[in-house]
Amino acid sequence: MVKLKGSANKRQALPKVNGVVLYDGPSMLDGKPIVVVATLNSANAKTGNMVQTWIIRSDVHPLEALDTGEDYSICGSCPHRKRTCYVNVGQAPAAVYRTYIAGKYPTFDPIAHNGLFIGRKVRLGAYGDPAAAPFEVMQQVAALCIGHTGYTHQINHKAFDKRFLSLCMVSADSPKQAAKYQSMGAKTFRVAMAGDSLADGEIECLADSQGLQCHECGLCDGQRQNVAITVHGSGASKFKTSMIQLKEVA
Repeated sequence: MVKLKGSANKRQALPKVNGVVLYDGPSMLDGKPIVVVATLNSANAKTGNMVQTWIIRSDVHPLEALDTGEDYSICGSCPHRKRTCYVNVGQAPAAVYRTYIAGKYPTFDPIAHNGLFIGRKVRLGAYGDPAAAPFEVMQQVAALCIGHTGYTHQINHKAFDKRFLSLCMVSADSPKQAAKYQSMGAKTFRVAMAGDSLADGEIECLADSQGLQCHECGLCDGQRQNVAITVHGSGASKFKTSMIQLKEVA
């Protein structure tokens, strides 16, 4: 496992790299080979320019993994894997995989690379579930940054590390499911259909309600607030759910 913290705690001269490998080893979900890559620049309109972490199979192209079910190693039993995931796997995940295979991402070294993260915010799991990686890897990169966001669909997985409840929002697909996960100690992030109502204790994602980017908001750190968002992304048209109306939005 890669150690992310080193003795240097001041900003170092930044090496000219586009990303680094944080972890290269077995998936915590099924033991198959995965890699966690942190890329350093992002033009994502929703998140803003956060460090992005990508959890992908290290031995299988992301599209092949999606087609064959080998993406279980990085997505587990997420119900959105096939049709309703907001990520276009053929774009950024495929590009990250090609760069990784070409050997262009150095392995994280704290002396050389701490400065790439200090003062930044990080998105845990731009693609792939953070819980597919060892908790220590994700926790240490989050601690190195000044803020983070993260989401997991693995709370019911037999190998789920419950420490992720302190680091990630738990993804929920209905108010009933969200209430169940909250009773287990989670802060939830619920994807809802347009026109659905908020449940008690939820707020609307500030990207929707106020136009904030994730790096400006930071509520989705697994510790502060239950959040709901209208379905979005490339799979939005395929997303369907039977929602329970619990509270009308003013």
